[in-house]
Amino acid sequence: MLGKSMVEPLHQPVLVLNRYWQPVHSCTARRAIKLLWLGRAQVVAGEAGRGYDLYDLKAWLARPGDAEGEGLSLKCPRGSFGIPEVIALTGYDRVPRKMVRLNRRNVFVRDAYTCQYCARVFHEKDLNLDHVRPRNAGGKMTWDNIVTSCIRCNSRKGCKLPEEANMHPLRKPQAPGWSPIYGRAPAFESWTHFTSRRSA
Repeated sequence: MLGKSMVEPLHQPVLVLNRYWQPVHSCTARRAIKLLWLGRAQVVAGEAGRGYDLYDLKAWLARPGDAEGEGLSLKCPRGSFGIPEVIALTGYDRVPRKMVRLNRRNVFVRDAYTCQYCARVFHEKDLNLDHVRPRNAGGKMTWDNIVTSCIRCNSRKGCKLPEEANMHPLRKPQAPGWSPIYGRAPAFESWTHFTSRRSA
């Protein structure tokens, strides 16, 4: 979960739901506020078990101070208002795709930018993808055969099988459990009700 001091208010991620309250993607707070201003979205606020309310921009601005309590807030001529964490689009009803796309960035996210052989965390530019079972041995480009590897470990393993190189991944590779709609684990506790409901 993101801490209050870890992100600028307008760059805070906001979960975007379709009009059936299914998550479709995430956007920045700046984009969310623009959607609210244009009347294309409403803020979803509340708690699981206690119910959720919808607020258009005018109603949201009328809430006193940082109504979300611990969230980030912005100042405006009328005072300050909480940055929403979840919004619902008023006219969008498409259902998001359910499969996470297999690509370089999503593998790194799944593996937390950690080399699966030496257990060290690296910057994206210092990482590679490694076929656990090499292509020359019939290995495929699939979620259960691709892991994040640093350049050094990737070179060391080469085209060998794990048992030949005596190099085994830290965790068994598999398709990620998170949804592709926001590209990472939920940024806020408030997202969990909507994202876990979708994966159930």
